[in-house]
Amino acid sequence: MGQTYDVIIIGAGIMGCSTALELSKRGLKVAVLEKSTVGTGSTGKSSAIIRQHYSNEVTARMAHHSLGVFQNFSDAVTGECGFTQAGFLVLTSASDGKGLQENVALHRKLGIETEIINRDEILKRWPYIALGETTLAAYEPQAGYADPNLTLNGYVQAAKDQGARVYQETLVSGIRLSGGKVNGVDTPLESFDAPVVINCGGPWGAGIARLAGVELPINSCRVQAAFFRRPSPYKDPHPIVADFVHAVYWRPETGNLTLVGLIDPEEENYIVDPDAYNENVDFDFIADAGERLVKRFPALEDSESAGGFAALYAITPDWHPIIDEMIEGSGLYVCAGFSGHGFKLGPAVGLMTADMVIGVETPGMKRHLFRRTRYEEGKPVRGQYDYSIVG
Repeated sequence: MGQTYDVIIIGAGIMGCSTALELSKRGLKVAVLEKSTVGTGSTGKSSAIIRQHYSNEVTARMAHHSLGVFQNFSDAVTGECGFTQAGFLVLTSASDGKGLQENVALHRKLGIETEIINRDEILKRWPYIALGETTLAAYEPQAGYADPNLTLNGYVQAAKDQGARVYQETLVSGIRLSGGKVNGVDTPLESFDAPVVINCGGPWGAGIARLAGVELPINSCRVQAAFFRRPSPYKDPHPIVADFVHAVYWRPETGNLTLVGLIDPEEENYIVDPDAYNENVDFDFIADAGERLVKRFPALEDSESAGGFAALYAITPDWHPIIDEMIEGSGLYVCAGFSGHGFKLGPAVGLMTADMVIGVETPGMKRHLFRRTRYEEGKPVRGQYDYSIVG
């Protein structure tokens, strides 16, 4: 007989820890098992952009809810998350103008503060941006970014304050089922018993599922980010920019830096072993990211490279998560596959996953979109507009 809990969560990233907090608040005895240490997975390396610009109503609602948590983190969770309001600017081609306007109309209906701004207004606010053929943009003033490790530590502490236990350096080596029901997990040192087990393993999610004989369409993919130090005339922070024309995003970072990453569906092809991948940034990536950045921000041609890093995305075929029971009626669940845009949804995901376990649904937080069977049904999640790659 091992240690006994109501729920065991595998993985101490933001999804696992936000779920642990929500379940613990509802009176359940929860254990979180982390194979390494808190913050060493995808969450700790997130670019941590907090925006609400999604083209599906469910994900937009989730992002809206989560923004409120990040803005009031000390009260909603505990401690600090390092949220910095920077604004979020979406640039598309002229041909995507209609879709952009329809998307903003959806956001406003949901209570999201956002607006369409024309070419003259863009140049008035940000004269350093080269617009090219862009005639319209969407701007979300409340958006920003957070410190991913501060955020995660806040969730860990809040979950512990509610009675959850977090075990680090605790590798799950087996999942036990009997009669179609889960009854616990094994580690190299001890066993943990529970009638509910939740796979929040991110890039390790598919491997964890295989311990129960389940195949999930989640690949661990290597992605990169680069830093550039802005020249002295541009020391003031700029907004977060998603440039769908050049498939690049950039946001300000402390130390007069700009963080740059790609909006590139090709990243799903860079499949790696999550336990053995190159965590350093490639020189070719720095050059490519810099070129794309300068096309929109020409003054940064004189910026200095300040290195970068490689991280992991857990990518599904439609770039959206699976939040569902892995085996029907088993008590074995999965909450993984966020494909690089999960951090900003973390607070809402914890709520939705706890609801799933309890058997309720918070208004506006419909899980059906993220069901495991959607691929077999031929109904993957799709962006509603041509420019909306992930949402």
